[in-house]
Amino acid sequence: MSEVRHHNAEFGAAEAGMRLDQALAKLFSEYSRSSIKLWIESGHVTVNAQICRPRYAVRTGDVVQLTAILEASKDLQPDVVDFEVVHADEDCIVVNKPAGCVVHPGAGNARNTLANGLIQIFPELAALPRAGLIHRLDKNTSGLLIVARNSNAYQLLIKQMAARGIKRIYDTVVNGKFISGGTVDAAIGRDPANRTRMTVREGGRRAVTHYRIGAKFRMHTHLEVELETGRTHQIRVHLAHIGHPVVGDGRYGGRLLLPPQPHVELENYLRYFPRQALHARQLEFEHPINSHSLCVESPMPGDMRQLLGALAIDLSSLSD
Repeated sequence: MSEVRHHNAEFGAAEAGMRLDQALAKLFSEYSRSSIKLWIESGHVTVNAQICRPRYAVRTGDVVQLTAILEASKDLQPDVVDFEVVHADEDCIVVNKPAGCVVHPGAGNARNTLANGLIQIFPELAALPRAGLIHRLDKNTSGLLIVARNSNAYQLLIKQMAARGIKRIYDTVVNGKFISGGTVDAAIGRDPANRTRMTVREGGRRAVTHYRIGAKFRMHTHLEVELETGRTHQIRVHLAHIGHPVVGDGRYGGRLLLPPQPHVELENYLRYFPRQALHARQLEFEHPINSHSLCVESPMPGDMRQLLGALAIDLSSLSD
């Protein structure tokens, strides 16, 4: 089975002069550069209704049509991978991914990814693109992911995700104090100075993140975050953009922040926390076949619970 996705876009001034493959990689960051180049060379990309080469120099106002073809996962090798199956029926699966586990194979991660582990437990997923995974999480983000178990469920869940019909709620701990909840509505694109980073920028893709306060501490806040869109690194980029980077997120500025005279336990947790403090806690969606509402939750993992405990001890120590 192959999944086919059709995209239409118009290049702006920010892409003018770029190679076609570079400009497409910027607009459609969910696809690899190698896949985009292959689609261009295979005639699955047109610019102003004409087939072009990857080196074509993009002009402002060019209209591009991209047909993305995602092949089945038959080349994936099964591996024993540590993750929890939270829900499973004939049509869909929900898994709880631990921090440190890569979702899809890629450069430097050909084996032992979540996709490899899914094939090990559910061999039928080899017939689906991305081993049936509907979305993804960063390597060092823990939490819930939806997996389709057959082609019909896959197509329906992809459409539900595209229509923003899947509710996704995260727990995170960030630097700084909040007065109230709010929303970040700021376009995200790839950082032209560093291709491994995303950034808030003009000409990026619209991204919307809602947040509310879970608990306040002296110089940190526990937030509950809901995604309206799903851009690469969206929560981390948006929270860093408003001056509240996620604790432990070295890529987007989550530098060590200590309150005055911190409790020794809190100082140790903040100084040595090994990852971004971000966990995909809840998924709510419509079952692709029977249309029943499914709501699945995953408790916060131990490292984040301990971090919140240390923050609470530090706060309470002020009154001792």
